[in-house]
Amino acid sequence: MQISDKLLCLFNAELAERDDEYVVRIPESEVETGSIEPGETYRVALISRETEREGTDTSTKRRPSSEPQPPVEEGEIRYVEIEDIGKQGDGIARVERGYVIIVPGAEIGEQVKVEISEVKSNFAVGEIIEESI
Repeated sequence: MQISDKLLCLFNAELAERDDEYVVRIPESEVETGSIEPGETYRVALISRETEREGTDTSTKRRPSSEPQPPVEEGEIRYVEIEDIGKQGDGIARVERGYVIIVPGAEIGEQVKVEISEVKSNFAVGEIIEESI
């Protein structure tokens, strides 16, 4: 499946029926991180969970937990903008809920395509696979 570069957020939600319409609730965290704004109009794509499960090894999926899980997984491809430089000289990008992705070799202001190579509870490391997107 190809995902648009314009993707602002991605989450799972239940489709609810209310009167003569259907409602998808957007998690408050998606609004708080600044990805989307109340009152604005957005395009919505719905992807069946059945399609997601086909050919997927569920043993590698995140397990439900009371603790917030990192918003990225190892091997995931992300488009990020470098906002800061860390103490070691690595680029710093922030994604959902302010989660940090460390990008070695990146400079402030760069927009890069990275592959997540390591995931910890409070940060991840992403390797640049395409510069200046």
